[in-house]
Amino acid sequence: MREKMIDPSSLRKEIVVLDLPLIRLSIALAIGLLIGLERGWSARTEQEGERAAGLRTHAISGLLGGVTALVSQSTTPFLLGFGFLGFAGVTALFHWMESRDEHNFSATGAVAGLMAFMLGAYAVLGDPRIASAAATATVVLLALKSTLHGWLRKLEWIEIRAVLILVTMTFLFLPLLPDYTIDPWATINPAHVWELAIFVCAISFSGYIAIRVFGERNGVILAALSGGLVSSTAATLNFARLARANPTQTGMMAGSIALANAVMCIRIIMIAGAFNLSLVSGLWPVLGVAALIQGGTGVIMIIVATRHVEHHFEWKNPFEVRSAIQFALFIALILVLSTLATRYMGSSGLMGLAALSGLADVDAITLALARMQEPPITADLAINGILLAAASNTLVKCGIAFWSGGADIGWRTGLTGLAAVSAGLGVLVFNRV
Repeated sequence: MREKMIDPSSLRKEIVVLDLPLIRLSIALAIGLLIGLERGWSARTEQEGERAAGLRTHAISGLLGGVTALVSQSTTPFLLGFGFLGFAGVTALFHWMESRDEHNFSATGAVAGLMAFMLGAYAVLGDPRIASAAATATVVLLALKSTLHGWLRKLEWIEIRAVLILVTMTFLFLPLLPDYTIDPWATINPAHVWELAIFVCAISFSGYIAIRVFGERNGVILAALSGGLVSSTAATLNFARLARANPTQTGMMAGSIALANAVMCIRIIMIAGAFNLSLVSGLWPVLGVAALIQGGTGVIMIIVATRHVEHHFEWKNPFEVRSAIQFALFIALILVLSTLATRYMGSSGLMGLAALSGLADVDAITLALARMQEPPITADLAINGILLAAASNTLVKCGIAFWSGGADIGWRTGLTGLAAVSAGLGVLVFNRV
């Protein structure tokens, strides 16, 4: 299929159209109307003259910001600053008078008016598309007032702390880390390792929210399915840690790990098939029976564990940063070992590489084998490598369950994983005979 070519002349026409002052002023007016529509609707029960600003006022505010910016281009930039200060003073005065009469001390209305003015000005001076997007975001936040306040009333301190930690890890520490490899083998990227730690924390927090919103059984099942789609290894770490903190829920957590592993098997088939359809016929019987055993066992475990629930979860922390960092460092170590195995063993060490890669991640080796052309490999060799990585990953997750959750969940996860691996191996041998 031929790619659709972009005509440079059409882009120039679009830029010329957006640069027309009349078009930019129209966008400024539309921004004010959009914000005013929400403000007017929220105050629709008030009589005329009882509200400081409504639909018409916000529409004129957006247009006023655009006109002020347009005039400042022809005179002096200071005009826009003085115009905004004057507008802010008038807006604050009227909202103060309204709050004094109605005993309403919300500043949202005043801020919305100031936003309409500034976005109208930016639509003239800057990129109108950014101004329109900001106006849309403003209206959405204004319209979701009741929903957002309802969420805030339900939040507890551990949830707020978890969000603050996750935001700090993502937006404060991540940009400070070097985004390049620092080891002699060009394998360890500190930013990528930290992203993995953030990823583990995000999965843990998502599971926590799912259980809070949908209940214990439904929330755990949803968290297991989503965790299996994203990273069954990280999901195993999360559920094992929950089992250690809540010993009475070990059966439910072991079932969740089994469900996540079942989803992983299905995900491997889909990834391999997307890049090399010839591999599916050899993968689906083996991984299919493994997914059936893991998924069936997981559902039974969860049903039995939640049939007579006597204890609820006790949350001390939705996630533990130290455990997430340790897990990310473990993955980095496995990646280094995999790289060394490839360099010193060559193509003859492909199966060893698959086993080592499976300890950390199945998707990477699946993609590599499905797309490998240099050196060329047979379909059977690619299938064997993918299955070996899946078996290796399943067994290492049993070790993670022992290490992070204790012997009880470790044995349950181990027996389920061994049953799935053994059944898959039996199917593979039967098909090859």
